[in-house]
Amino acid sequence: MGLIEIEGMEFYAFHGHYEAERVVGNKFLVNISLETDLKKAASSDKLEDALNYQAIYELVSEEMVIKSFLLENLANRIIEKLYEQFPQIKKATLKVSKLNPPMGGQIEKVSVTLTK
Repeated sequence: MGLIEIEGMEFYAFHGHYEAERVVGNKFLVNISLETDLKKAASSDKLEDALNYQAIYELVSEEMVIKSFLLENLANRIIEKLYEQFPQIKKATLKVSKLNPPMGGQIEKVSVTLTK
């Protein structure tokens, strides 16, 4: 088994409980850690034998466009789609962070992490 990490994917999206968040939007960061068998790709050096990072990024990007009230819902949608489209994933950890959340004070980010 091996670990593939895609870190620091940045998106401007419109997720949040408050209407203003869904209108004005905010910056979000997504980090993914995927456990999968890397043996075949490591020896063949062929993309068709690997977990395609570009396809994963595109999946995340598509899900970030769909508005959610909660980060929990957003993270769950992404992780479920990952398993649906990439059956070779054995374990996935996904972290979604909202930067500068409107919580009445200076907060760098708030994050939700799911593992499946």
